[in-house]
Amino acid sequence: MTDLAAVLRIVEERADSEVGGPLVSAQWQELMVRYGVPADRDVSDDLEAVHLAPPGGVFLVGWAADEPVACGGVRRHDDTTGEVKRMYVAPEHRGNGHARTMLRALEERARALGYSHMVLETGTRQPEAIALYESEGYVRIESYGFYAGASDERCYGKDLAHPTR
Repeated sequence: MTDLAAVLRIVEERADSEVGGPLVSAQWQELMVRYGVPADRDVSDDLEAVHLAPPGGVFLVGWAADEPVACGGVRRHDDTTGEVKRMYVAPEHRGNGHARTMLRALEERARALGYSHMVLETGTRQPEAIALYESEGYVRIESYGFYAGASDERCYGKDLAHPTR
């Protein structure tokens, strides 16, 4: 069996580009369905594409052959902490290790940006995401950010300088 995660090519992109935009849109649509938000409801969070761009952030796209199939970003949370945002793998490409490859690439870029910690928000209706983050050494932390206090929200953190994995 081929290690399919090894064939995921990671490229820096903009979250609002011709390549990044459709992945971000697909991620957002999936979340709306998972959390039962009606399609006609105008819902957004506090994230803008510029937050996932230098100097304090980055947005990555994972390519399988000639197809963009995964994405994720890091934005500045504070001077020492980056925040994982917009992690997504197209459904037909799940189970190949692409999310783990993307998360590790985001951590690498976060270190390059000078961050020694990472935080993220996810939700209880994303059990595969929770399993990934916990298996990569993320631990539950106090709620923060846009969804702080929501009953189905979970926050995690990781020390990049002394990872447990």
